[in-house]
Amino acid sequence: MSLFLSSEQMWDMPLGGTSEKKQVPHWLGNILWAFLGAVFKVCFRYRVDNREALRGFAGETGVVVIGNHTSFLDVVFMYLSARPAQWIRFMGRDSLFGNARGLVGQILTRVGAFPVKRDSADRTAIKRAAAMLKRDEVVGIMPEGTRRGKSGTEPELHAGAAFVARMGHAPILPMTVRDVEKIKQKGRFFRFPKVTIEYGSPILLGDFDFLPKDERLEGCTWYAMREVFALSLRIPAAEVRMDELFPRAKDYAAVFAEHPVPHHTTADVVAGIRAARAEQAARVAERDGAVGAGAAGAAERAAAEATRTGE
Repeated sequence: MSLFLSSEQMWDMPLGGTSEKKQVPHWLGNILWAFLGAVFKVCFRYRVDNREALRGFAGETGVVVIGNHTSFLDVVFMYLSARPAQWIRFMGRDSLFGNARGLVGQILTRVGAFPVKRDSADRTAIKRAAAMLKRDEVVGIMPEGTRRGKSGTEPELHAGAAFVARMGHAPILPMTVRDVEKIKQKGRFFRFPKVTIEYGSPILLGDFDFLPKDERLEGCTWYAMREVFALSLRIPAAEVRMDELFPRAKDYAAVFAEHPVPHHTTADVVAGIRAARAEQAARVAERDGAVGAGAAGAAERAAAEATRTGE
């Protein structure tokens, strides 16, 4: 029964996407979405801007959604922004899944999350995320790795999101949850600000081929996070001070000023994917036709040879 599925079993099951295999049970996720969606709508009057940038990928391709991390609740708002049409499968810190004797892990897993070991190259989590993308699912990653301003750890840029996108042959979609950090500030009571979730424009890894090979993932992540903070701060990307936000990371501002990265819409990306699939199908059909014609020709030659020999 689905009630007794282990978290480990569900991490490798599809959720959303286009796979026809048995999916992670939806009942708990649907209950939480209905409850939290109603409560958060009343308390925070949240809205979602440019949601079509995410919706356009449904049934077409997987996509890696990335955002800045200022609160535990930004993940909840990201989750709500995708439902009910899509599920975001969040890559979460592995230590969370063992809380309350595994109950937290069951809840997180049933809404689509899966664990990753922090500060390590977790190959299992990366392969799992890539498999999700190849099933046309949505994977959510916070490249900063920790909440900005809420822990003793300084946020850093981790290129894992770009690596997962490359492994899963998927675009990256920047987004932000604005004003969520105002809900609970240290030393203050809970507040109820109006929260806005906003999606940006998709980013393709192929656009960074002009960078040295060993810098493409890092450069792509830097660029994508600059787009995230541009959404968050509501300023042009070129005005985002990435050197102040990530002082230990290489600053690519001058590089991208000299080599502008093309702007894409979700419709453009999907059209390109469809064209590539049609081209691939045409090549396969042409190859199969050539093989069939070759086989028919060989049969005709064999028949002619048999007739000649019989004569």
